[in-house]
Amino acid sequence: MADSLTRYRSKRDFTRTAEPSGEQARRKAGGHRYLIQKHAATRLHYDLRLEHNGVLLSWAVTRGPSFDPKDKRLAVHVEDHPLDYGDFEGTIPKGNYGGGTVMLWDEGTWEPVGDVDAGLAKGDLKFILHGERLKGKWVLVHIKNNRDPKSRADNWLLIKEKDQYAETETKPIIERALTSVRSGRTMEEIATGNVEWTRSGVHIRPAGDDPKPAKERNKPANEVRMPGFVAPQLATLADAAPSGNGWLHEIKYDGYRTLAAIGGGKVKIYTRKGLDWTDRFASLVRPLADLPCSSALIDGETAVGDREGRTNFGALQVALGDGGKAIDYYLFDLLFLDGEDLRKKPLVERKARLAELLKDQPRSGPLFYSDHVVGHGDEMFRNAAELKLEGIVSKRVDAPYRSQRTSTWLKIKTAMGQEFVIVGWRPSDVAKRPFSSLLLGVREGERLTYAGRVGSGFGERELDELWPELKKRAVKTAPVEDLPRDIRRDAHFVKPELIAEIGFRGWTTDNVVRQAAYKGLRKDKRAAEVVAEVPVETRKVAPRGKTAQQAATAKAEAGATKAPHDAGAKAVRPGLTVVDSDRDTGTTEIEGVRVTHPDRVLFPGINVTKRTLIEYYVSIADRILPHVVERPLSIVRCPDGAGGDCFFQKHASAGFPKAFKPVKIREKRGSDTYLYIEDVGGLVAAVQIGVLELHIWGSHVATLEQPDRIVFDFDPDETLDFGAVKSAATEMRERLTALGLTSFAMASGGKGLHVVVPLTPRHDWDDVKGFAEAMARVMAAEHPERYLAEMSKDRRKGRIFIDYLRNGRGATAIAPFSSRARKGAPLAWPVAWPALPKLADAHPVTVETATAALKREKKDPWAGYFEVDQVLPLEKLRGK
Repeated sequence: MADSLTRYRSKRDFTRTAEPSGEQARRKAGGHRYLIQKHAATRLHYDLRLEHNGVLLSWAVTRGPSFDPKDKRLAVHVEDHPLDYGDFEGTIPKGNYGGGTVMLWDEGTWEPVGDVDAGLAKGDLKFILHGERLKGKWVLVHIKNNRDPKSRADNWLLIKEKDQYAETETKPIIERALTSVRSGRTMEEIATGNVEWTRSGVHIRPAGDDPKPAKERNKPANEVRMPGFVAPQLATLADAAPSGNGWLHEIKYDGYRTLAAIGGGKVKIYTRKGLDWTDRFASLVRPLADLPCSSALIDGETAVGDREGRTNFGALQVALGDGGKAIDYYLFDLLFLDGEDLRKKPLVERKARLAELLKDQPRSGPLFYSDHVVGHGDEMFRNAAELKLEGIVSKRVDAPYRSQRTSTWLKIKTAMGQEFVIVGWRPSDVAKRPFSSLLLGVREGERLTYAGRVGSGFGERELDELWPELKKRAVKTAPVEDLPRDIRRDAHFVKPELIAEIGFRGWTTDNVVRQAAYKGLRKDKRAAEVVAEVPVETRKVAPRGKTAQQAATAKAEAGATKAPHDAGAKAVRPGLTVVDSDRDTGTTEIEGVRVTHPDRVLFPGINVTKRTLIEYYVSIADRILPHVVERPLSIVRCPDGAGGDCFFQKHASAGFPKAFKPVKIREKRGSDTYLYIEDVGGLVAAVQIGVLELHIWGSHVATLEQPDRIVFDFDPDETLDFGAVKSAATEMRERLTALGLTSFAMASGGKGLHVVVPLTPRHDWDDVKGFAEAMARVMAAEHPERYLAEMSKDRRKGRIFIDYLRNGRGATAIAPFSSRARKGAPLAWPVAWPALPKLADAHPVTVETATAALKREKKDPWAGYFEVDQVLPLEKLRGK
């Protein structure tokens, strides 16, 4: 290090400058520290410094960095600096080398891309910055042929590479960020404050000097004082978006409601209850501090958004557990600005001031202005639903800001979800999994009532977070009185203090949640606040007037204390609804879907029409939908029925009904749009466009990379007796049982049988496919005369192909209860294991015989399928 700093030391007189010599270094070498110092010397420039081999490699960037890849900034390679120089902020006396003011403009860490020394030698040094202001991929490129051959300058170019942070800057970052990341001072404040570097690394002032920055000393106190916490305005749940131009509509975000207070060069971020969570959202402090104001109080939602603009509460929990990285802040209201109280001003005026404050924010965030649409509430809500957003928030354009729940702010959700109190848990049979499901409760007046349980959505992070909290709250008595006996039998109970965010698909007639999924713990609310949310009718919400507003709010709060019986009744799927349409003779509307030519025959010879197939799907909806909804689909379309030409389709194309929802999925080369459905309308729409087979992915849209089912397809040679197929399926079941895995059998509707293994979505595709392949190959190796694990028609003679390939990413399998595009309109039909020996073939039920088959079954052959909580025993199989 001594040799590399010789040039640095030779330029400075350390008796006249407070710059560190590096001879008695405070900082230890071995890190990847990055910083930029703004340096007002003879000419203003920005010194980029990267730690490498015990020193700071240094370049003087004459015009400062830019996020625009088109801007190639000259960067002059200068002498290496000691590590301690990264703590220097202050003044270098005039007459000394580099005399002028130095500010710590940015700091963090850097990540080399490739070998550093090789990159320096080649003149192409690529790296990733993790700073408070600069982030993403950058490159330093050496200019080999300088225009002036006499110049001794070692010139490079600093260029931003294209990534999510790159953008064409409307206002350059060097003009937006004017304060120190270390002290919060401007260049003028550093110069006049006589701030100097000391060995302790502390920035000090002479005794008796005014501690306030210069710009604060010259302004009234109310302009620079940080605003205090203000309780946020809350929205009332409504059943529909209000109409008219008196309302504006914003996206509803799925995160934590927070308020950011700015003042005196500092930032505080509060929860809705006034808790100081600044440390948890540390990555947002610097961008907020850089806003062009002396003080402000801003209302918004901290969340984690994906590339499609969707926010996810579970992803926010992961980000918080990872030190608060990659968190965004969606800002939608401005309460105070530079000492002015804006709360009595109309909402549109407050939002206009907020938009002006945020106009120069980078496109990549993390601060985003939450824009809105005036009027068009129904259209806004439909678009939000199609994009799978959380919902919308509708607000009166002329309303002031009120710190209470009001009817001038309404929230309309696209899917069901709310908070529940955790009242207990049930044990798990899976090794290293402490519980199988959580027991939930909601408040009815002064007491808690049982609201169901949730067994999905738990990964290792969630289990590690929850289990210690459950153990330390253990109690012997159930906090709810109405717990069903079969649930109480093996339940463990906890103090009703923890609040879980739960997504679900509705209420059952017993007032418990249906198909619930855990999203995360809420730590910004109290258990006493958690009630079943019941939406008010939008038409009953008064648009103006304090008295009407208070009445609507009181009604909403009173309704929230009732048991969710009404919500449960609304959630029950209605029967077949057919409305004759006047628009076109022979056209009907079924479950909200326009169906043309309903009497067209789809299966010739047996007179199964469009209407017949739709009526079958509606009658079986309660059974098929849990297996199909929100899974990417591949479909077999037969426009002329099963007797005509059919084709397989997995990507979206023009003309699909709105009941099909799009989802972008990454593929090996780019990405493409797939489709999924959400309700019985999706089944009807499928028949309308000639779909005779529904094939499903092994994962849901929300957990795309974590499969939740394995399928073994036993595909026999046509000469084999069906008894051999049943034996093969039974043998697979026995092998799975020996590994502690529960499985279910299904007649495929074709030639073979499927054995399906439900999983908790924790593994990735490689693990699931690898496990399936191993099981298939072991069976084939032990009984080569019966089975093979290769897709070979020639070798299959007299044997059964155990098809494990349906478990790869993007592969699909026929959905339970789906029709098949085959003669006779057969169905893929679940079979109970005890009934398998009596099964005569792989197509026991058809569209025509489904009603009778359902009546014969005393219970669901796949009863308990969605209660199974299991993961693959991979560690056991790998010998760990």
